[in-house]
Order: sequence, then C-alpha cells, then structure tokens
Amino acid sequence: MLLPAKTEVARRLRSYRAWERAMLACPGDRAVRATFEDCGYTLCVLMGKRCAREAADAAEQYLRGVADTRPRRSGPKRKNGVARVASTRPVPRVAAER
Repeated sequence: MLLPAKTEVARRLRSYRAWERAMLACPGDRAVRATFEDCGYTLCVLMGKRCAREAADAAEQYLRGVADTRPRRSGPKRKNGVARVASTRPVPRVAAER
C-alpha cells in the first residue's frame, strides 16, 4: 500500500481539527458543518478509512510513526471457513498469436 506524504497528512489533520473546533463552537452553521465534513472525507480518502474519527486517529498514529498493527492474512482467502484457491487455466490463444 502506498503511504501518503507526511506533510500532506499533517496539513489535512490540522485542517480537520480546526474545522472540528469551529463546528463544535457553531453547530447550527451549515457552511461550517459542510466544510468540516469535507475535511473529514478528504482525511478518510487519504488514510483509507471509512470514518472520519478513525481517519484522524490513523493520521495521528502515522505522524507519530506508529506502525499499523492490524494482523495480515496470508495464504488463501476463506469464505465460510473454506479455503478458496484461485485456479489458473491457460488462456486460449487466438489465431493471430499462434
């Protein structure tokens, strides 16, 4: 997985936190809320998360240098407890390739 530039993550996280404070100060202001949600979405895309809070936490961990501690699966993928192995069949050639 490609990791974003730390300077960009830091800039987006600062923006998210600033708009979070502004939104908490004026919760009825629709423009502030919209901008806050836009910043959250951008942070989600940048960090590969579905929730803005998770993205902000992931950004803080990334900037601190904490490695991702999620367990990595190796081996075949499983569905309903059964291993699924992709079969590889030769692709038929067309007349022009022979």
